[in-house]
Amino acid sequence: MSSTSFKKSSFHARAGLTSAAALLCLAPLFGPAPLARQQQADAPAQRPAPTPLEIGDEEVLKIDTDLVLVEVSVTDAAGRAVKGLRPEDFRLYEDGEERAVAFLNVERRGGAERPVAVVFAVDVSGSMTPEEMSRLQTAMRAFSEKLSNRPASFAVMSFGMSARVVQGFTSDPRKLDRAMGRLARETEGLSTHAYDAVDDAVRLLARSAPRTLDRRLLKRAVVVVTDGFPVGDTVHPSTVIERANQAEVSVYTVTLPSYTRLISPAASARAPLPTPLDVSGLVEKTGGTNFYATAKDYEPLFRALAEEVTSTYVLAFYPPEEKRRDGRTHTVRVEGPRGLTVRQNRTSYKSREP
Repeated sequence: MSSTSFKKSSFHARAGLTSAAALLCLAPLFGPAPLARQQQADAPAQRPAPTPLEIGDEEVLKIDTDLVLVEVSVTDAAGRAVKGLRPEDFRLYEDGEERAVAFLNVERRGGAERPVAVVFAVDVSGSMTPEEMSRLQTAMRAFSEKLSNRPASFAVMSFGMSARVVQGFTSDPRKLDRAMGRLARETEGLSTHAYDAVDDAVRLLARSAPRTLDRRLLKRAVVVVTDGFPVGDTVHPSTVIERANQAEVSVYTVTLPSYTRLISPAASARAPLPTPLDVSGLVEKTGGTNFYATAKDYEPLFRALAEEVTSTYVLAFYPPEEKRRDGRTHTVRVEGPRGLTVRQNRTSYKSREP
């Protein structure tokens, strides 16, 4: 069995089972903790269950490429992101059987922060009002400002009758702002290709946003801003979810009140109406979150969204020997402490062919 080194601020692995080592960097993301070294000798037929580890900045871990990674976000009853959890706070199951957590990646409270790459996919169909588009530009500015303490890169796509890239990845917030100013509503548009846009955004991230940046694991996300009613898509939601899982991309939605709420004094007190985008499971099955605009000021919502995007854990486990090369799809489920909600960026993985 091959072996790969995990060094300061970097590691080699993929969230799925891969046939070759891939560099994924771990250093400043991981809180300090003791680290046991695995022996370099040939692994036995059945690996002993590893002790859960929280990787330290200066540590080196020898590990093989059969590792499976699962990214999760944890929230409390009020929907607030929960930080500071340890490996022993999680329970991880593969095909219903509990597996030992090999290690846990956490966002550091101090020092270098985890880098992010975000694609904003913005609905420009006729159902989006001019007022919403104007407020949205200000809110996205607040989002980028919230992430100014870390390496962050943003791209902008628009979708209506078709999906297109308005601004490629940039770390310059002025370019992001100008891109939003260039968005034009399709007042005569008869379709809203939301799933096509997400599919294109996932491909853009896979192609242009490296899995690591400055020797640190990159968080990749798509933020869809829409009224929640896709029409005319050429790609099926299940295909988009599968591709997002493979690319380790989480999808978040911001649903604006164009069609989802009655515009009345009591509208803000009503629960949001479920939309086709909600029902598809696109968000839940990629580890994202649905956000609903209930006020005219979108800035607080987008600041909360920025906090959610950057508050994640990455857990890793070893499948048993007989499942590592059976070519099958296996389920993965993560549980957190009682009373907290855990969302995963993937609920399954496919092992290598025998």
